[in-house]
Amino acid sequence: MSIDLIFMLTKDDKTVPDARRYVKEIVAEGVKHIGFKDVGLPFNELKALTSDLRAEGVKVYLEVVSLDENTEKKSAMIAMDLNVDYLLGGTRPELIAPIVKDHPLKYYPFVGKVVGHPSVLEGSIHDIAAQAKKITSLEGVDGLDLLAYRHTGEDIPQLIQEVSKHSLKPIIVAGSIDSVERVETVKEIGVSAFTVGTAAFEQTFPSTKPGVAGQVEYILKKC
Repeated sequence: MSIDLIFMLTKDDKTVPDARRYVKEIVAEGVKHIGFKDVGLPFNELKALTSDLRAEGVKVYLEVVSLDENTEKKSAMIAMDLNVDYLLGGTRPELIAPIVKDHPLKYYPFVGKVVGHPSVLEGSIHDIAAQAKKITSLEGVDGLDLLAYRHTGEDIPQLIQEVSKHSLKPIIVAGSIDSVERVETVKEIGVSAFTVGTAAFEQTFPSTKPGVAGQVEYILKKC
């Protein structure tokens, strides 16, 4: 089963300062989906980054990590101003879905209780799965952003399976995918996509090719 890699130009839940310098080399490796966070760079630089990504013809993702209501609403407005393809994250779908429903972007909020920065996922598997069904029944919600490997529990594959079973819409697994085993797990369970950011910038994957490009090449082969 194939699965999409969403390469995040981020480290430690922030957009890297020199994000624009990596765009062409990542795209050259075959990446079709590239994203960034709502923190780490000012709006004008995010706009320039989005323009670079648009010029390369990839799908553009903005992930919200801000946790307060006003900032989350502001990030949704920024996503529409940037005209990204996907808005990921945030914890208030009842608030954000009506704001973005008339924009062509796809909205994938977090599921479960998300706390802190870098974000951590709390709650029982049962409760997170039940919330998945509730959230994906909302008009304006197109899928879920699941911080599976940030969960405080131990059985991550079961978490992903249960959320997949109860969700009415596609799932992106985001955060802390830093090994071949984790890539294989999300692929085998059958979610639509997963994100990698920090692990690639820290050269975590055992690629024989140096740099971020080598990391991307290696991960794509596993997809």
